Amino acid sequence: MNKELTPRETVEQLDRFIVGQHKAKRAVAIAIRNRVRRQMIAEELRDEVIPKNILMIGPTGVGKTEIARRLSALVKAPFIKVEASKFTETGYVGRDVESIVRDLVEVGYRMVQREAFAQVEEEARQRAEARLLDILAPLPSRQAPAPGRPSWVGDLFRDDEQGSSDSDSETETRYEIERKQRDQAERVRDLTRRRLAAGELDNQEIEVEVEQSQMQNLQVFTAAGMEEMGFDMQDLLGNLFPRQKTTKRTRVAEARPLLVQQEAEKLVDPQAIAREAVRRVENHGIVFLDEMDKIAGRESGHGPDVSREGVQRDILPIVEGCTVMTKYGPVSTDHVLFIAAGAFHVAKPAELIPELQGR
Repeated sequence: MNKELTPRETVEQLDRFIVGQHKAKRAVAIAIRNRVRRQMIAEELRDEVIPKNILMIGPTGVGKTEIARRLSALVKAPFIKVEASKFTETGYVGRDVESIVRDLVEVGYRMVQREAFAQVEEEARQRAEARLLDILAPLPSRQAPAPGRPSWVGDLFRDDEQGSSDSDSETETRYEIERKQRDQAERVRDLTRRRLAAGELDNQEIEVEVEQSQMQNLQVFTAAGMEEMGFDMQDLLGNLFPRQKTTKRTRVAEARPLLVQQEAEKLVDPQAIAREAVRRVENHGIVFLDEMDKIAGRESGHGPDVSREGVQRDILPIVEGCTVMTKYGPVSTDHVLFIAAGAFHVAKPAELIPELQGR
């Protein structure tokens, strides 16, 4: 997160993309700055700071969503936009509200992963070029000894009729041939390396090994609202089946990014990425809850709106602050910034449940 921007500077940056809406820009800029300031105080006092969330009211097209999206890009914070009307009370047909947090953590993980890949990109690219060079111009391998017998065994039991001079000359000749072959291979590799760097071999077809999981085509389907039971089922089943290496024939230009990706994955630590993603989501995550007016209002006791208040009561613990289990570990929402928005033409903000209004 960019810790240098003051609220005034944040508003100036938002003014470059969004016309008007000064109050909304000022509110989100202050909310973000307060979360940055919280990170600067003593650790034992951070839990005493209670965050404030935001409710934006305005018709469609005035820039509510764009303000939140531009803000997240400006401060490099994990951001997710969800529609409150797509969620239902637990037990009804629809999505569980806890999936909001799981989706936000996925966004944070991909963000941190991209940053980690960018840090090792140069080394990964060098390793990928070396692998391409080994495929296009491999070095000659030394002659292997007979199976089950070291190379020096034959010399011990060589026929006595052969003189030591003959043996030395044969060995010398063999080493000379190997040296010439290796020198020639090195010259070919140097030429290939230069042509590879110049892009002259981009259209040449090669065979590369790629890791392919046997479970890649498996999709785990769970009943709506049961994401907590199936969010990591595919990962769990995928770990039971080892990854197989398959050969893929492709052009050099297409194989290069594939090899760079493979080498980058070897250079980064997935556990460290997961920890940083969870930390970033807990302290800087932004959730944009759109169409909040669609779940406002008291239900009539029958009809399709029977779970409106139930959705609000399910959203309330997440907004107030709770811990949600994800495949990257437990995630606390105590300091996640929630920006709710809606037109509120028919329903009014006062028709939200009092507990949610207070948050």
